[in-house]
Amino acid sequence: VSDLIWPVFVIEGENTREPIASMPGVFRLTLDLLPMAVGEASDLGISAVAVFPATDSSKKTPDAAEAVNPDNLACSAVRKIKEKVSGIGVICDVALDPYSSHGQDGLVRDGYVVNDETVDVLCEQAIVQAQAGCDVIAPSDMMDGRIGAIRTALDKAGFERVQIMSYAAKYASAFYGPFRDAVGSAGNLGGAGKESYQMDPGNSDEALHEVALDLAEGADMVM
Repeated sequence: VSDLIWPVFVIEGENTREPIASMPGVFRLTLDLLPMAVGEASDLGISAVAVFPATDSSKKTPDAAEAVNPDNLACSAVRKIKEKVSGIGVICDVALDPYSSHGQDGLVRDGYVVNDETVDVLCEQAIVQAQAGCDVIAPSDMMDGRIGAIRTALDKAGFERVQIMSYAAKYASAFYGPFRDAVGSAGNLGGAGKESYQMDPGNSDEALHEVALDLAEGADMVM
């Protein structure tokens, strides 16, 4: 049990458990109900929860500005957990897809997801999450060089003890369908894929290369 991570999906509002159609038995929770779920995880001996926000569509923009808002849904969820539940770690996803109107994990320029500009925003996102109390930053965006950049940014901001769990080998796969439904990004993609920055499932050599790069850049854990 201590090896498990419990994903929690959060929404705005009050006293609402919203069923996720593609994940039977799993619900999006409002912040007032979140501590009860996290407390249950803690009582079971689960060592960490991973927070995933289902951001209201009115707050999604092409530049995903809500990702760096210190009062966004993810940061508010972290503060609520830290206030109400002790003895459990909090993991935050770092990527722009929950906040972008186009559903991509990075910034889009002329129809292409740009790497370096996206990394700059990811560093800002990681810092606001650390300020909220996040214990482990989990970059899931698959931009090149983002682990080293985030590690440097966190250290400069005084968060040397905040760990990084990298999505080091993340495939362009239909298996992400239920997750995209859960966070509300599926409809924003409009049929577009993420093949330009996620990986080919058949290319295991590239997967090992990406893992090695992330470890060299300072990742504490990889997936």
